[in-house]
Amino acid sequence: MNQKIADLRKDYKLASLDESEVAPYPLSQFGKWWQDAIHSEIEEPNAMTLATSTPDGHPSARIVLLKSFDEEGFLFFTNYESRKGQELAANPHVTLLFFWRELERQVRIEGTVSKAPMAVSNEYYNSRPLGSRIGAIASPQSKVIPDRSFLEEQVDQVASKYKQEAPQRPDYWGGYLVKPQVIEFWQGRSSRLHDRILYTLTAEGSWKIERLAP
Repeated sequence: MNQKIADLRKDYKLASLDESEVAPYPLSQFGKWWQDAIHSEIEEPNAMTLATSTPDGHPSARIVLLKSFDEEGFLFFTNYESRKGQELAANPHVTLLFFWRELERQVRIEGTVSKAPMAVSNEYYNSRPLGSRIGAIASPQSKVIPDRSFLEEQVDQVASKYKQEAPQRPDYWGGYLVKPQVIEFWQGRSSRLHDRILYTLTAEGSWKIERLAP
């Protein structure tokens, strides 16, 4: 079994990435790769790993969905009282990771997180399907529950409450904005000699571009 796992490998040959060709700003480069991912019809290109940790360094990671990005940062939404919400409150340093297998690409983002403005969270919450809005209210995310039926009963109760009116965003649910300080673009290459271009935000506010060894 272990030998078969060790034999699993793929040689990456689709593209290359050179520091002389990348955009001067990482958000511009991310925008180019984002458009490539969209045009390639990758399923859920906005799926990204969010890694958090406790103040004493215990890490955890999960997949969340990117909802927008601009010069201010990368936006996602979740329950503030979930495990990740508690860890974000205690330690704002996070990492995001996109893996676009079909393009043989990764993007790794290190930065700090803050809550999105209430208006942003309200606007997005109100744009969600009704079932998702009800679910955000009904689910005590990351808490231990006795069984599936408990969750379904909670959903039924919330749905019954809001038969005549639209549910409002609960205070414990909303957006987070990750402001990047480091962004690495990884392009798979043959023989594991991958291209890695690193953008680092300097103290002066400019971006330094460097190549990393694979």
